[in-house]
Amino acid sequence: MKPDLRQFAPATERNRDYILPILQRLIAPGASVLEIGSGTGEHAVYFARALEQVRWHPTEMNPHGLASIAAWIEHAKASNISPPQLLDVMQPSWPVTQADAIVCINMIHYSPWEATPALFAGAARTLSQGGVLYCYGPYRRHGGHTAPSNEDFDAWLKSLDPRFGVRDVEMVEIEAERHGLRLEALIPMPANNFSLVFRRA
Repeated sequence: MKPDLRQFAPATERNRDYILPILQRLIAPGASVLEIGSGTGEHAVYFARALEQVRWHPTEMNPHGLASIAAWIEHAKASNISPPQLLDVMQPSWPVTQADAIVCINMIHYSPWEATPALFAGAARTLSQGGVLYCYGPYRRHGGHTAPSNEDFDAWLKSLDPRFGVRDVEMVEIEAERHGLRLEALIPMPANNFSLVFRRA
């Protein structure tokens, strides 16, 4: 019997039904969507099945994660998802060179700060004019955490790696603007998270 290589992330089921309506508004039929940091692959399958008329390109920087993503795609039998590819935002070139939208969920706080400018630099290279970069996760506002639970989460992230942490929205926006992406919307989400929508000029 073939082993089941699918991995599971509990946070996926908690957030996907809140994220999906936003993506449905942002992403037009026929769009090419690059997902950065696809993790287990659960989000890729769920969103691609709901957005049947888009082409979804999952990526992951951890080679071990690619097997889970591929297993989820095979399990879902979704025809509009490309095979997962290795992508490190810090690299000067990405395997997907053109996209109408980029989706980046729970990556910015799970990476060194240097990954954030690299994300926007890559988005500027990859997005078509008017394309959107959607980022989801916890953020600080005006120099402070928005909830005690986020402060605890920030401390936990730093215990994993001192380079990780909940970022300031204002600092993230500055980096986006440096690369020609404008913060179009900041949407409060459940569990003290935010959706940030950036658009390429």
